[in-house]
Amino acid sequence: MDDLGEALRAQVEEAAARRTPLAIVGGASKGFFGRQAEGALLRLDGHRGVIDYEPTELVITARSGTPLAEIEAVLAEQRQMLAFEPPHFGMTATLGGAIACGLSGPRRPYAGAARDFVLGARIVNGQGEILRFGGQVMKNVAGYDVSRLMVGALGTLGVLLEVSLKVLPQPVAEMTLSRQCAPEQALDWLARWAGQPLPLSASCFVDDRLYVRLSGTATGVEAAQRAIGGDRIEAGGSFWRSIAEHTHPFFTTDATDRILWRLAVPAATPPLSPPGRWLLDWGGAQRWLYTEASSASIREAVEQVGGHAQQFRGGDRRAEVFHPLSAPLASVHRKLKAAFDPQGILNPGRLYRDW
Repeated sequence: MDDLGEALRAQVEEAAARRTPLAIVGGASKGFFGRQAEGALLRLDGHRGVIDYEPTELVITARSGTPLAEIEAVLAEQRQMLAFEPPHFGMTATLGGAIACGLSGPRRPYAGAARDFVLGARIVNGQGEILRFGGQVMKNVAGYDVSRLMVGALGTLGVLLEVSLKVLPQPVAEMTLSRQCAPEQALDWLARWAGQPLPLSASCFVDDRLYVRLSGTATGVEAAQRAIGGDRIEAGGSFWRSIAEHTHPFFTTDATDRILWRLAVPAATPPLSPPGRWLLDWGGAQRWLYTEASSASIREAVEQVGGHAQQFRGGDRRAEVFHPLSAPLASVHRKLKAAFDPQGILNPGRLYRDW
């Protein structure tokens, strides 16, 4: 292990001995995400660098403080990519932050989520011990792959030092199509297309228009274009980046001091009842909402269809921003927290108030 990794381990060990809470920070591009962090800063942005990259094996291993932009540039030289398209939300975004937050971009429903590409991780637990899980191949352990527990845990289970990821080749051809329609029609089309052998790689509905991205071979993309129709959007790459990075006007117009809700529901769920401004993403499975409706009414609406709602940006971050867990699931979370961080010093309260 490098000197900085050892220094981070020693800081955690000392904090555990003193029972001093630590607020883990990488590039701070997603500091808005989750509940308000508390504790002494433990900075990871200096712990950076690609450790190993095997293009022929489609595997990259890097330190957690490595900028996402740097990793994507290394992969692009070999025409490869992070298939889950992690949003950056700023120039300082790091690999560790992307994995800790567990966020995925437009390609997620068609290629997989962030956790689907994690092969292994090296962490410091809440007692200052170095633990390694997984490896650099898909079939690396018997039983549960503990490394994937770190995805979306917001650092509450361990300080990420290194992450190994599976990567994929970039598609040979891509095309974005658009057409005007009602939300009900958009959801119906997306449900039907999902059952067909079409090279879909992104889809969203905003401002009364449905957008879809096709990715694959040139002949496959052209055949799909003829099958589903619509107007070709030349600046497709810029459009999907604006959706992933929340720079699209939907996310920036009149959004000051308003709560942005992120709703996860079954993709075919009809339009939901809370009034407001909607953007449907991930084929309808992820829905963004600005509304004056109460938190209770929003969460009740998504619970009725088997989903959950998160206060993604804005509002009181001292409140519970993530959807309340059922009693059995909350019990599992607490047991995991106690196993990895018995002193409760790692990002306490970042996920839920009590852990």
